[in-house]
Amino acid sequence: MSAVVLLFALIAGLLTRAVGYPPLIGYLLVGFICSAFALGSAEALAPFADFGVTMLLFTIGLKLRFSVLAKPYIGGAALLHMLIVVPLTAALIMLVGLFYTPLASDNWLAPWTLAFALSFSSTVFAIKIFAERGEENSFHASIAIGVLVIQDVLAVVYLVLVSGDLPSVWILLILLVPFLHRLWSPAVSRLLAIAGHGELQLLLGIVIAFCSYELFELMNLKGGLGALVAGAIVGFADSSRSNELYSRLTNIKNLFLIAFFLQIGYYGFPQLSMLVVALVLLLLLLLRPLIYFSLFTVMRLRARTAVLSGVSLSTYSEFGLIVAAIAASEGIISNEWLVTLALAIALSFVLSTPVNKAIHGLYRKYSSHLKGYEKKRLPEEQSEQLGDADIVVLGMGRVGYGAYQYLYQRYGDSVVGIEENYDRALELRSQGVNCVHGDASDRDFWEQTGVHKRTMLLVSLSNHRENMHVISMARALKFAGTLAATARFEDERQKLEDAGCIAFNVYADVGWGFAEHVDSGGHDLVVR
Repeated sequence: MSAVVLLFALIAGLLTRAVGYPPLIGYLLVGFICSAFALGSAEALAPFADFGVTMLLFTIGLKLRFSVLAKPYIGGAALLHMLIVVPLTAALIMLVGLFYTPLASDNWLAPWTLAFALSFSSTVFAIKIFAERGEENSFHASIAIGVLVIQDVLAVVYLVLVSGDLPSVWILLILLVPFLHRLWSPAVSRLLAIAGHGELQLLLGIVIAFCSYELFELMNLKGGLGALVAGAIVGFADSSRSNELYSRLTNIKNLFLIAFFLQIGYYGFPQLSMLVVALVLLLLLLLRPLIYFSLFTVMRLRARTAVLSGVSLSTYSEFGLIVAAIAASEGIISNEWLVTLALAIALSFVLSTPVNKAIHGLYRKYSSHLKGYEKKRLPEEQSEQLGDADIVVLGMGRVGYGAYQYLYQRYGDSVVGIEENYDRALELRSQGVNCVHGDASDRDFWEQTGVHKRTMLLVSLSNHRENMHVISMARALKFAGTLAATARFEDERQKLEDAGCIAFNVYADVGWGFAEHVDSGGHDLVVR
């Protein structure tokens, strides 16, 4: 990979972040520019991009639970959305061909193939957006990712059909995997335990992902699907160690995905006419959040969940570009459409980024109107009350759960924890923990349960940005009690203290907490 390309990617990433956009927008622009000036090549980027995409699918699998995909608001919404969007997009593509000859086609499959490719949403973009906001474990994120997984599976089916190679008969053994979990689950769990927590754990994850990739390729299936399935197997076998593996692989995955975004630009520099077509396709994209909102609310999700999930899916997909590339190699569509699709994908990211960044504020502004479309809510969407608790722990991860245990020993039922993940909340409650399911960043939840009227709030959420959002919301709701929050870095700690919080650096202050824990145990200290 050219050092110049990497340098430009770094500069573009810094500039786009400085103006409030995610760095991936800069990477896409660099790809187009470097392609135009013959700097670097798609071939040089391909191995790095393939590595990033494979690890992306594997890490999605680590968090995936296949039983979730069968939910009507995931599987049903994904399929119904495709049935609605594909005919509309195909009609628009036929119309484009009438006015712009280079994008016209005599092959009747072309508009339907392109429409199918454009019906997908970007997995990379959605995960990046949720990670930026610290919402990876939220209910609306799990719905969006579930829809994306189903789209990816449908894309894999298409690729298998277009290739003309039928899956190997050995695929039948893969179908037996869920029924044989009592055999493989202990073995996978034991292997994870032997690997420990260092570089062997990372190597094990990478080896599992790529061996599964090659295995599926041998069976004439898409290798990425193999990485996804392998991740799900590892996650099912040992959820705690798979969560640790997920965290350790995330930065590696994100680093190599830079090559993927750079690679998109090498499909060619777009002409003005292609830009016009891409903008027309963006107009059709504006319908996507409306369609998802309608489908999700009909399926008894809250208006807030429907909005956040639907808007995160309002992009075109890099996976759709892969589908289109295969179709082009088979002569179904022209190379000009590949460049147009690449441009439409890049522009969809540019359009969706500010909307997703502002979506919480937009929802609050129009929430009273949007709630009018709600049906009777699902159990996962029902609001729960905090009772008489005066101390609230927001976020029941490792740090939050530890804080809850300490406070509960002193104050009993005056302490309550709030956990965003529904299954995690049920699990904690079954263990006797006074835990309520709720989204700490949801203003509706705060107002319905009176979080801001309590005596003490301890904020320990996924990342600093989400912590600051919750703190800002607490101040906006006139919270007058004690407010504390966790930080990982000294600059984050300073910002929390500037906001009037008691800040605890989970890295820098861990030694203090360790010594305090030993000292409070009543052990005699002898100094010589």
